[in-house]
Amino acid sequence: MDETPLEFEKLRQLLDRSAETAGAHLRSVITPDRRLSAPHLCERLQGMRLLVVATVTRDGRPLAGPVDGYFFHGSWYFGSARGSARMRHLEARPGVSATHLVGEDFAVTVHGRAELFDIAGPVHPELREAMLAHYLPLQGPAFAEWLKKSDLLGARIEASKMFTFYAGAD
Repeated sequence: MDETPLEFEKLRQLLDRSAETAGAHLRSVITPDRRLSAPHLCERLQGMRLLVVATVTRDGRPLAGPVDGYFFHGSWYFGSARGSARMRHLEARPGVSATHLVGEDFAVTVHGRAELFDIAGPVHPELREAMLAHYLPLQGPAFAEWLKKSDLLGARIEASKMFTFYAGAD
């Protein structure tokens, strides 16, 4: 895990604040015993995790789709082509929601704003490194070459709310 003690504390505060301000129905589903601690959440989200990201079109329609998500330093990160509908939406309207869902027993949902950056640039190099760590063993050097030539934007979700649900056994 890459989180510092300060990042764990900020994530804990975000999770607590989100739970405290949730509506009655959500609190009845995500009871305190079904919430994950910040360290436990970070431990469960190692490596690439499929994330469904929702953006908003110019005329207010929601648009959701899957991306390769990476959770580190207490935040979700993902990338997509610079000209993709998703990134165009986020450039114009940075509000975003995303969910990572594993069956019926584990989910993480985040709401916030997307901070966009060039994947090949010096800001948040950890996303590029995580992508290489995941895909080089699967696709070999061709992935590194593709990534070098691609025109990808990265996004970090600056969370205003984050909810965890865990009904599994440890």
